Amino acid sequence: MARNIQSLERAAAMLRLLAGGERRLGLSDIAAALGLAKGTAHGILRTLQAEGFVEQDSTSGRYQLGAELLRLGNSYLDVHELRARALVWTDDLARSSGEAVYLGVLHQQGVLIVHHVFRPDDSRQVLEVGAMQPLHSTALGKVLSAYDPVAHSEVLEAERKDFTARTVCDPVDLEGVLDLTRARGYAADIEETWEGVASVAAPIHDRHRMPVGAVGITGAVERVCRDADDGTPTALRPELIAAVRDCARAVSRDLGASRF
Repeated sequence: MARNIQSLERAAAMLRLLAGGERRLGLSDIAAALGLAKGTAHGILRTLQAEGFVEQDSTSGRYQLGAELLRLGNSYLDVHELRARALVWTDDLARSSGEAVYLGVLHQQGVLIVHHVFRPDDSRQVLEVGAMQPLHSTALGKVLSAYDPVAHSEVLEAERKDFTARTVCDPVDLEGVLDLTRARGYAADIEETWEGVASVAAPIHDRHRMPVGAVGITGAVERVCRDADDGTPTALRPELIAAVRDCARAVSRDLGASRF
């Protein structure tokens, strides 16, 4: 069994102590409560302070929890509220479209899948909650990159891999794709990430009109796209685009967005 890292355990105990005790605690109080030498406690506090997890009052010298913990906590709550608000609407989208539905958020220069509704048939499928998708080639990733300034910066800074012959990697061409995504309110991925697979996604906004995620459907290209005269897939089916955009609007409304 792998051994725990002692310094991390002590830092975690320190944060719990600050969260559960008085509003501010001095170095001696913290060291005594955790059974640590003052020098050890001070070193951990300095590190936590540098990362924004702990703040020190300039007058009393006492310590309290920092703003970075609040930001992380809000991110956690935002994702869980997004998923909770989307449950009914994504189920409806899967039933109406006949395809798998994915809910994604920006995470570490990629798209983190936070909810996945299976395609409503008897086929064998694998739950992909927790999986990561690329920003530059997937429909979910393009939506986030088009509407979220942080995602936009990250998609240009990250390595953009050629998954298929259709993958757009050139930064100028990618900017054109993101401009088009914003103009029409949805993003497409027709065999840009996986051969034979197509997706469409739309943005979800919160009460502040900020993008908090994206919802989309993914399926076999012959089902999601309509064919040209030669039988090759050329464009997403308009009824599927409308269904995805309606789902995104419904979740946005439940999150308090009035206009989007």
